[in-house]
Amino acid sequence: MDLAIGDIVTRISYQHDLMFRVSSFTANKVILHGEDMRLIADAPKDDLVKTGTREITKRKKTWQDKEDYSYRLFRQDYLLMKDKRDYESTSGYQHSPNYFQIPAKVLHIDGDKTYLKKCIDFYQRFGIQVHGVHLNEKEMPLQIASLLEKIQPDIIVITGHDAFQKNKGDKQDIRAYRNSQYFVETVREARRLYPHLDQLIIFAGACQSHFESLIRAGANFASSPSRINIHALDPVYIVAKIAFTPFMEKVGVWDALRNTLTGERGLGGIETRGLLRTGLPFVDPDEEKEDA
Repeated sequence: MDLAIGDIVTRISYQHDLMFRVSSFTANKVILHGEDMRLIADAPKDDLVKTGTREITKRKKTWQDKEDYSYRLFRQDYLLMKDKRDYESTSGYQHSPNYFQIPAKVLHIDGDKTYLKKCIDFYQRFGIQVHGVHLNEKEMPLQIASLLEKIQPDIIVITGHDAFQKNKGDKQDIRAYRNSQYFVETVREARRLYPHLDQLIIFAGACQSHFESLIRAGANFASSPSRINIHALDPVYIVAKIAFTPFMEKVGVWDALRNTLTGERGLGGIETRGLLRTGLPFVDPDEEKEDA
């Protein structure tokens, strides 16, 4: 069987559980990136089967249904939060809404270009200001300081691909993970510059990442407590919840996780302050010109 970079395959030894994209080749292995999960794996060529167009469409439809359901749940939460802001900013609806908002700025650093684009599309769907950067996981600790200085974000997402490799150690040994150490080093460097947990909000990790080390390094939210796979869009839902929560309110961990596709087995964190700031009054420059 001929394989090329970008082909969609499944693994025979894992009963075809997940779809992967062929990323690269080594002398005797094929390097694979999860198509829907942030997992990196390798497999011998004879363990792989190309996925047919009909099967790809069927599996993608299943994931799309899950994504749409999560989006609808989050949309409901967003509308409830908006109604509350309208009520508070208009003295209990006694005045017409006349407020403005200062949105959070997000820096999303991703080791996967395809996932980055998908996440950017979702941020824009939510109306969140985002700057996306594609970087190899090994480069992230070296680039984070300059990116923070340049972008000056309120939230950073540090993600890509990861995996626990049981042949290299037990689950407590960070050296047994493909990219967790790079995520940890990136978080530490960010916290060196921004020590306060509410000054810069950090999400870090990917599939099966070393959750405890990421939290100890200073992440507000991270993956993966149970060392399971996480969905490509999970970081976006957490970021959106924080971005749309008023800064005088805290975001409980369960509130942040409940609309994700993976839930508390794959994601966790600490109580974190919201970032949305509302001000009064909103002044329309065009109306000012007409009055003049």
